Amino acid sequence: MKKTKRRVALVIKRSSYRKLVLEANDSNVARLLKERDPTVSRMQHSHDAHESTLEEVEAALADLNAEVVFRGGPHKRVPAKTDLVVTVGGDGTLLDASHLLGKDCPLFGINSAPTSSVGFFCGGVKGNVRNALQRALSGELAASTLTRMRVDLNGKTLHARVLNEALFCHASPAATSRYILELPSGHEDQRSSGLWIGPAAGSTAAQRSAGGKVLPLESDRIQYVVREPYTPAGGRFRFAVGRIRPDEEVVLRSKMHDAKVFLDGHRLVHEVSLGDVLVMGRSDEPLTVLGISKKRRA
Repeated sequence: MKKTKRRVALVIKRSSYRKLVLEANDSNVARLLKERDPTVSRMQHSHDAHESTLEEVEAALADLNAEVVFRGGPHKRVPAKTDLVVTVGGDGTLLDASHLLGKDCPLFGINSAPTSSVGFFCGGVKGNVRNALQRALSGELAASTLTRMRVDLNGKTLHARVLNEALFCHASPAATSRYILELPSGHEDQRSSGLWIGPAAGSTAAQRSAGGKVLPLESDRIQYVVREPYTPAGGRFRFAVGRIRPDEEVVLRSKMHDAKVFLDGHRLVHEVSLGDVLVMGRSDEPLTVLGISKKRRA
């Protein structure tokens, strides 16, 4: 009996070198590279490593008799009938690709430039691609089910697949963020630099840097962390850092004319005005990621 080919979608990062030098012909970047400026010292090396890894991935998929049904960037539509989505890049590429996927399609990341990329969510790495892909396709790799967050604005869902966090703040980073934070346990009128709100997958990044707790990877809690709370009388916020249960929500009432909410980075951004209401809670679309090493979480 003929073995059915596994259908794979290949989501590929466009390196900074490709975007700025090969495609945009940016003269300033070209000059900096020629002068060996330290601000671009890793750019070409990372690009070369990425391209080499991509060749390794494509050769491995061909050798493993996988059918590549999609090959493109992280902002395109992945075919519905896909057995596995493989990202080639770093955590940012995997994060972008995760927005394309519902709860039924597993995601597997390959860190294409490990000397310049953390790749926490990546189960494969340059130099060990074939073995990692074989295990991913055969179902040998451990699967982690990650909670995602839903974000609503004035009753309309903006996004139901937030993996890392949302940042709610004034449109200007130099301005004070003013809002009312409402939780199941109470509410508080706050002034700060804004709020991070997100699931466990993002708790090692911005949430942790702002004073939050690192949550177990597969926790179903949503965490909120106030950035630089402003208390002129020397007091403390009652709700500066905390977590809500899966059946609860965080509600934010904007007291700003010009605010924004950023979802999983700077690209997905929505305007928020005076009186607008943001509601955030656990999404009913978790994400399955293969091969994450839980030992690296600290």
